[in-house]
Amino acid sequence: MAEPSAEIGSGEADQPAFAKGPATEQVPEADGDSSPSRGSLVLAALGVVFGDIGTSPVYTFRECFNPEYGLAFTEENVLGVLSCLIWALILVVAVKYVLLIMRADNQGEGGIFALLALALWGARGKRLPWLLTMLGLAGASLFYGDSMITPAISVLSAVEGLEVAIPALKPFVLPLTVVVLLGLFVVQKRGTERVGEFFGPVMALWFAVLAVLGLTQIAAFPRVLTAISPIHAVDFFTAHPAISFVVLGAVALAITGGEALYADMGHFGRFPIKTAWFVVVMPALALNYLGQGALVLADKGAIENPFFRMASDWAILPLVLLATAATVIASQAVISGAFSLTRQAMQLDMMPRLDVFQTSAHISGQIYIPQINWLLLAAVLALVLGFQSSSALAAAYGFAVTGTMVITTVLATAVAHRIWGWSWSSVAAAFVPLGLVDLALFSSNALKVPSGGWFPLAIGVIVFTVMSTWREGRQLVSAQLSARSVPLPSFLATQAAAAEARVSGTAIYLTNQTDNVPVTLLTNFKHNKILHSTVLFVRVVTENVPRVAREDRVRAHRLDSGFWQIDIHFGFAQTPNVPRELGRADIPGLILDPGRMSFFVGRSNVKSTARPGMARWRERFYAGLARIATRPTEFFRIPPDQVIELGAEVEI
Repeated sequence: MAEPSAEIGSGEADQPAFAKGPATEQVPEADGDSSPSRGSLVLAALGVVFGDIGTSPVYTFRECFNPEYGLAFTEENVLGVLSCLIWALILVVAVKYVLLIMRADNQGEGGIFALLALALWGARGKRLPWLLTMLGLAGASLFYGDSMITPAISVLSAVEGLEVAIPALKPFVLPLTVVVLLGLFVVQKRGTERVGEFFGPVMALWFAVLAVLGLTQIAAFPRVLTAISPIHAVDFFTAHPAISFVVLGAVALAITGGEALYADMGHFGRFPIKTAWFVVVMPALALNYLGQGALVLADKGAIENPFFRMASDWAILPLVLLATAATVIASQAVISGAFSLTRQAMQLDMMPRLDVFQTSAHISGQIYIPQINWLLLAAVLALVLGFQSSSALAAAYGFAVTGTMVITTVLATAVAHRIWGWSWSSVAAAFVPLGLVDLALFSSNALKVPSGGWFPLAIGVIVFTVMSTWREGRQLVSAQLSARSVPLPSFLATQAAAAEARVSGTAIYLTNQTDNVPVTLLTNFKHNKILHSTVLFVRVVTENVPRVAREDRVRAHRLDSGFWQIDIHFGFAQTPNVPRELGRADIPGLILDPGRMSFFVGRSNVKSTARPGMARWRERFYAGLARIATRPTEFFRIPPDQVIELGAEVEI
């Protein structure tokens, strides 16, 4: 994908830099070779991967019979809705994600950007790569809307269980929800490594409770098991074509979190996720939905909150506590996903640099980005206080999720044809039916836009504008800075000899070009007429693979007169540390003393002009983003006492 900036801090960007080929050599599955190792990873996957989709039964079935839909409460309709829920889990999650999409791993890594990197490999021309990139940006943008709604609706729906146990506590539902959410976001800076150790056992208990609650109700009304047959779903759509289409918007709530199976594949590998899904999660979800259906067929009044009504009176409060813990875990998984996605976007030069803190010395994926954390908290609290109930929030939920699913399917078709070598007829046979299901769910959720779906749509538009503006702005600034540069061979042949002095030490100029002299060096040379005895042109390259092995990161090429070209390669899931990699490098003929290295970086003042480029408002927007972005020296972990900044004005 795209490289980080050349003139660090200047906003300069280069054309996308791609790895040499698709990531066909997969990293080993992180499941180990022994059964205990696999079992522990399956347990861990339960806690991290399935939190979102695992808490959907708290509110999904109830929303399918929302009075606004006008669906008559009959046995045929209950069985039809249950059949839709079960087959949504089968088609969208089991078939599409677990069996198909998870094959599209980029060296074991999953997620929208990993899929985009694979889809872009070998793409010809300009229009197709541009279109695929825009789709990837749109999918990532919608994910942020999901990251805001998931904590709000999950925690709120769990705390609402207090109303079932003790109706007098209803006024305390919102305050308690706010307290739980505040605590969740405040502890993010401490990391989730220790807390994560408890995620797996808690979620294992949660899925066991889901299954037991469902089985108890099914035993009292076994006829509900006939809903497993897809015939009931077909009859439901045939009998109520208009209403059933609207109800699909609520059915989509059952598969929220399906994208997490693919996004978190790099943490656990395919085997633990597949095993957890087919052995534990899918059976527990299906049994719980069937149990809720059996309950409401026996007691129509239970539709007000069928999930908590399945429990005995004495068990409601413990169930509320367990549900709250499960929804907090689900929220944590989405928040961590937002952090990871943001780091990837920054690495791919699709978002301004932000502060990234490593919260674990053992797990690279455990990071904390304060700006994203507090923005998410503000949005989540606004959702809770604005919508005030999980039923109202359900109107906002689903649009972002199903939109991302549609985009994932489109990108996967490109991967299936280009990387897997499938014929277009095979691609169509596999993905067209799944794509039609995605489009039906997305179209139904589009009906929710006036009643709440506008929120994730607005968030998606804002994030997409940020990403696309930053990406294009970097390219414009890069073009302007490149126009000021001079060819490297001519500089080495003429200007290098004109230096009035070659002082001791090592000067490091970060660049994303190989043929031209960095503008920072030209500026320094123009004013000071000196050069260091050793000059390094360091280019930081982000490959379209998640990680680059340590031994493959640094590549050096000796130039003339004490000049070197150093390329440092990182994967899009890694946090770059330039001084560390230079210190580790063993380059024949080059001795680097960390204490005598000076980093020269550029800091440009970007101004909007009438020259051809972006719209003026986008140019001003980009200039504002450049001003608030984290200092590049911090992003690349460069010690501040070894940095010399050189300013420049760039017009776009």
